Amino acid sequence: MGSDRETRERAATGATATTRPRTRLDQPLPPRRRLVPEWDPEAFGRLSERIARFLGTGRFIVWMTVVIIVWLLWNISAPRHLRFDPYPFIFLTLMLSLQASYAAPLILLAQNRQADRDRVNLEQDRKQNERSIADTEYLTREIAALRMGLGEVATRDWIRSEFQDLIRELEEHRADGGVVFPAERPPRRDVDDR
Repeated sequence: MGSDRETRERAATGATATTRPRTRLDQPLPPRRRLVPEWDPEAFGRLSERIARFLGTGRFIVWMTVVIIVWLLWNISAPRHLRFDPYPFIFLTLMLSLQASYAAPLILLAQNRQADRDRVNLEQDRKQNERSIADTEYLTREIAALRMGLGEVATRDWIRSEFQDLIRELEEHRADGGVVFPAERPPRRDVDDR
């Protein structure tokens, strides 16, 4: 009874930090007990993908067909006391329903995992495309800058055309009787040579 009275007194006055049980923050909590068994979702997903892959093969269809044919032949032609599923084949229907009830969620789980992988791949492809576009835009700007810079640089064709223009001017000047180079002047006598 004393503990009830202490509890009521604490509730009336309000609990303080000294009255609450202390939890140590420097130590991990003890593991909780779970009623549901734990499993690795990644391993379960891989198993479901393997099963879904097998269910989607021709081998599975052939084996399932063989099992059903053997089941039907046995339950039709075997002696009565050895038949385990007589004519309406209720047990066969139950087994096929059970197989379908497990196959559908496993296939959906495998599809969800594939969709997650596809989503990650699409995101990586999108980022790669963005990087490629940025690189292409950068290279385009660089090429444009080089073209603009090359517009100011003397090219071989421009120099050739300038030389041809100079040669044409010199030939015209020579044709007019003008002296182009001082060495081409007629020899003249110096006053001292007389």
